[in-house]
Formats: sequence, structure tokens, C-alpha cells
Amino acid sequence: MDRRKFLTLAGASACIGAAPRLAAQALAQERADVTLEIAPVTLEIAPGKTIKTIGYNGSAPGPVLRFAEGKRVTVEVTNATGTPEFVHWHGLFIPSDVDGAMEEGTPAVPPHGMRRYSFVPQPAGTRWYHSHGFAGRDMKRATYTGQYGALYVEPKNDPARYDAEVFLVLHGWDPYLSTMGEDEGALEVVYKSFSVNSRALGHGEPVRVTAGQRVMFRIVNASATLEHRLALAGHTFTVTSLDGNTVPTPRDVATLDLGPAERVDAVVTMNQPGAWILGEVDDAIREAGLGIEIEYANSNGPAQWIAPPKGKWDYTVFGAAGVADRSPSSEIQTIPLIFRHKFAGNHWVDNWTVNGKSFPKTDPILVTAGRRYKLVFDNQSDEAHPVHLHRHSFELVKFAGKLAAGISKDVVVVPARSQVEAELLANNPGDTLFHCHQQLHMDFGFMTLLQYV
Repeated sequence: MDRRKFLTLAGASACIGAAPRLAAQALAQERADVTLEIAPVTLEIAPGKTIKTIGYNGSAPGPVLRFAEGKRVTVEVTNATGTPEFVHWHGLFIPSDVDGAMEEGTPAVPPHGMRRYSFVPQPAGTRWYHSHGFAGRDMKRATYTGQYGALYVEPKNDPARYDAEVFLVLHGWDPYLSTMGEDEGALEVVYKSFSVNSRALGHGEPVRVTAGQRVMFRIVNASATLEHRLALAGHTFTVTSLDGNTVPTPRDVATLDLGPAERVDAVVTMNQPGAWILGEVDDAIREAGLGIEIEYANSNGPAQWIAPPKGKWDYTVFGAAGVADRSPSSEIQTIPLIFRHKFAGNHWVDNWTVNGKSFPKTDPILVTAGRRYKLVFDNQSDEAHPVHLHRHSFELVKFAGKLAAGISKDVVVVPARSQVEAELLANNPGDTLFHCHQQLHMDFGFMTLLQYV
């Protein structure tokens, strides 16, 4: 059974039963705190360059949502399209039936219908929301569309050690499948254009700053498939959070690397007056639109780009100091998760496996509430994978052979031919999806469920 058939059958079964109907009726009587409409959008990312897609509330990205930590919210979602849709609240510790994944049992937002999500937002920090549909080879579905937006859970106590706050959401447009110019090989996704927020580089309002300001950039990589490396000419980033979670050791870095679905919070001290480009290091991608201008007051002339020094992104530098290797413990069960691909033929899409099987035939990850587990992400393929665990976070303890501690994430990019070890506290019972956040990999088998027993 392929994922498309699985989703259809699961959607039918999720609608059966009186209890869910009664719960939905009670929820419908509440006043919604937020309303979202899923509908067609025409987006002009540059003069004469329009994108026809599906978005939220008439835009892409959708509105920045701000929720108070621990205070219940109700979100009413209407679907003006002819396709069932799901809104996934990425990074929140919420029940399976509202998490926004069909595989976990969340009901769909029906075509030309409405569904309400009610949950208590936690933990605090930068999260996001996006479609969790199936796309396969259809580049006009799921995370290829404009169905994405930033979400910030306001902490109960926020020292706010910055002067201004800016949300930047990265996305690629006009995707198509290609062998990247080779005569033979598996198909990959290629994009013709890019945007930061809703505009391509040079065609939107700049971020206006003043000398001496400390600006908090909250950055979301909403790409369906691509990792991005960003730099801000003439400046450095002080990384304070990864995936919305405060890091033990903030560090100054010249570049930020974000795999699909990752978030980085970084403060920049504005100490180089002028006009600069914050954008993708790869020239072709930046020139295709992935960037935004940073403009100081009273600056003149066009925004400048200066390539940053070459370097390698390393999660472990943001961890706790003096980390020691954690001794094996009988109280912590090790769960190996081996990632491989199966060549499906030239000019076709590779299939992906977790422990030798493709979803929905993958074996579930079985856990017991309250116990700790070591997840060993063993990437035996020649591609990096941004793997994501819904409804939980995990602590990195070893990254490609380097020890780490205190770095809490819900997405980690596992390099090609490498291993990453993470500790998980099983503290949110319910079916929980684990998958590669590269849409093409997820749709072609790279997914399984974590189940509580």
C-alpha cells in the first residue's frame, strides 16, 4: 500500500464514531482565537514574477502567529480548496489528534469545510505551522505550496535582550523534478526562484535598522527540500536558540545553516552602517531571490554582498562546556534507526527505508511513557537528512563523532554517511510521526511512527 492510499483509508476511519463528532460540536461553539483560510493565492515575488499557489489568509507566508505559553488557544481553519488539508503545528508538545498529521490520527480539514484545533501552546520559542499533506511527484501540493508561516510561543518570562525582532521565512518556488542535467540518475527537486517572506531579493521592503541596535532574527527554513546557508555581509550572528530552544552556549558565527524545517534565533549587533544583503551563500540561489536587504538609517547606494569565510556548521559548539561521554546505562534503551535508499530506476524517484522498510510497512518505534531512550540516527546514504520527531524534542549527545550536551531540537540534519545520537524522554503519549523533512524523501518511504506501549 502506498502512502496516498494509506492517507485515504486513514482519513475515512478517522471520521467514524460519535465521540469525535460530539467533541467537534462542543469545540465549534467556542470563539476562535485565530482564523486561517486555506485558499489559492497569487503572489508577486518580483515585478512581473507571479507565483500561483495555495496559502493562508491570502498570503504566503501566512500571518505570524503569537501565542502565550501555557494559555489554551482555538484556531479555526477553513479550506477553500477541493483537497483535504492538514495544518501541522511544528515543534509544539500537543496531543496527536490536533498535531496535524493524518498518520497520527488527526482528522483532515475537509474540502470546502472547516476544522478547529484547540491546544495549549508549549514549549516557548520559535515554532512554525505548515501543510502536512502528501505531494509525491505533484509539485503543487504540501510543503511545495505557500502553506507555511512562523509561530512564536511567548515565554512566561522573557528578558528580551534585543531592541527589535524580525521574522524571516525562506522558501523556494516553481519546483520541478530533474536529474540536475545528468543523462541518467534519480530525480531531485529543482527550484527556479526563491523568496524571503513574500518577496525575492531586491524587490521587497528592506529591514530598516539603526547603528547600535541589537536585532533578533527569528529564521524559519520553510523549503520543502533544500538546506540553506545564510550570511549577512559585514556582520556576525550570535546564535541564542536552535529550533526555538535556548542553547547552553550562545556563539558568534559568520553563517547560519538551516535544513528544511529548522529554525535559528540569532541576534545581530548593527555596527556596520550601510546597506547590506542577508542572503544565501550560494550565488545562484541568492541571485534567484533568496535574500533580503538590511538598510541602516541615512544609508546611500545599493545593498552590498560580501561572501563570508568558508566554514562548517557545527551544532556542538552551542552545547554545554566540558561534555563527557555518557556511559551506557541499563535504564536507557538504545534504538537504532538506519536510513538507506533504494534506487528505483533512472529518471525516477528513489525510495527510502528506515531499518530496511518503507512506510507504511516500517516497524514502529516502541517506547514507554516516562522512560529515556537513545536514538541512533545512522545515515548510510550519500545524502544528508533533516529528520524530525513530532510532539517531542530530543537532546543531541553525539554529532558525527563529536560529543554534545544541552542542545534540544526537533529537527537535526544527519550528514551523509554519518551517525547522530540523541536522547529522548518519552513524555507525550500518543502516536508520534518520525520522518525526513525533505518532502520527496518523506513521500517515498522515509517515515515511521513512534508508539507508546
